[in-house]
Amino acid sequence: MNRFKKAGEMNNVLAIILAGGKGERLHPLTIHRAKPAVPFGGKYRIIDFTLSNCINSSIRKIAVITQYKSLSLDRHLALGWEHLFSPELDEFITSIPPQQRIDERWYAGTADAVHQNIYFIEKEAPSYLMILSGDHIYKMDYSEMLAFHIEKKAAGTVAAIEMDKKTASSFGIMEVDKNWRIMGFEEKPKKPKTIPGSPDQCLASMGVYIFNTEDIIEELKADAEQKSAHDFGKNIIPDMLASKKLFAYNFRDENKKEAKYWRDVGTIDAYWEANMDLISVDPLLNLYDKKWPIRTHQPQNPPAKFVFAQEQRGGRLGIALDSIVCDGCIISGGRVQNSILSPNVRINSWSSVKDSILMENVEIGRYAKIKKAIVDKDVYIPPETVIGYNLNEDRKKFDVSPNGIVVIPKGTDFRKL
Repeated sequence: MNRFKKAGEMNNVLAIILAGGKGERLHPLTIHRAKPAVPFGGKYRIIDFTLSNCINSSIRKIAVITQYKSLSLDRHLALGWEHLFSPELDEFITSIPPQQRIDERWYAGTADAVHQNIYFIEKEAPSYLMILSGDHIYKMDYSEMLAFHIEKKAAGTVAAIEMDKKTASSFGIMEVDKNWRIMGFEEKPKKPKTIPGSPDQCLASMGVYIFNTEDIIEELKADAEQKSAHDFGKNIIPDMLASKKLFAYNFRDENKKEAKYWRDVGTIDAYWEANMDLISVDPLLNLYDKKWPIRTHQPQNPPAKFVFAQEQRGGRLGIALDSIVCDGCIISGGRVQNSILSPNVRINSWSSVKDSILMENVEIGRYAKIKKAIVDKDVYIPPETVIGYNLNEDRKKFDVSPNGIVVIPKGTDFRKL
C-alpha cells in the first residue's frame, strides 16, 4: 500500500491497547509492574513492540488502557512515546485507568475495559476500532490487515496465526471457510480443531482485532447487559458470529510459506525463550530492520566497555559471545555467553554468565557463576555466588520455572537470604 494512502486510511483508526493485566504467570517479574511494562530484549519494554507496530503502520491515535500497577508503564509512555505525537494534527497517545464512568467496578474483562470507555470512543468517532494486546512480541503492518478487512466488507477481523496442535489449547481457535470467513471460535479448547488439510495445525487468535466502530459498540453494549466474562475471545467474537461477518487474517509470510514471528510471553519459560530468540545468528525477529524500527525510551548512558585481556596464565578476559550488550555495561574481566544484558550491568572479574537475562543495574561479583537465570533490576550478586547449577538449592531461595529458569526478583538483597 502506498504510504500516503496508508496514512489516509489509518487516520480513521483508533487503536485501543489493553495493558492492564497482572501477568500472574510472569511472577515475580510482575510484582512491581504490569506485564506490558516488563523489560524485554535488553532495552525495550514488552509494550514497545505493539506501540512500534502502531507507529510504523501510521496509526496516530492510541489509547492505552491500564489498571494493575501502572506507574512504571505510565512513566515509560510519558518519557518514551508522548513526544512522537502532535496534538495540533489530532494525534495522541493517552493512558486511561479505570474511570468508573459506567459503574464503580474495575475492568472485569477485556471487553468490559473497552465498554467502560465507550464515551471516549464515541467522542473520537473513528471508522474503525483496533483492539490490541500490550503483551505480545511481534512485528505487524496493521494497514495490511485493515485493507483485508475493508476488502472483505467485514464487521470484524481477527488476526490469526498457524500453530502446532500440541500448543493450541492455550489460545482461541478459529474455524474458517475457503474465503477465510470465521465459522466457529472456541477459547482455549481441550481438543482444538485443526485447519482443513493440515491435521497438525490450528488457526489461533493473536488477540489483534479490527472492528467497524458501530458494529462493535452495539455488541459491547449488548454484552454489558449479560452475565458473561465480558471477554473478546470468550463472548464477543462467538456472539458476533451469529449475526455478523467476521474474517480471519492469516499472519503468514507468503515468501517463506510459513507463519510470521509472534510470541505470547505470558510465562517465565516463554519469556526467556523469546529473549533467547534475539541472540541467534539470524533471528526470526530482526531488531536491526531499519524499515521497521522498534522504539523505546532511551536514557543517556555511556557506551558499553569490555576490559582486561589477560587470559594467559589464569588472567582475566572481559568478553561477550553470542549476546546482546546494551549501553552503559562494563564487562570487567568476566565472561558472558548466550545472554542479554540491559543498560548499566557490570560483570566483574573471573565471573561467568551463560544463557541468562540481566536487567538494568545488575552487578555480578567476582568468581560468581550464573546460568539460565533472569535477574531483575537493581540486584547485586555477591562474589562466588552460584545460581542455575543446582536447582534444588535455588528453589529454596528463588522461583524456578518448569524448564529450570531461576528468577531473582527486583532489588533482592542477598544478605537477607
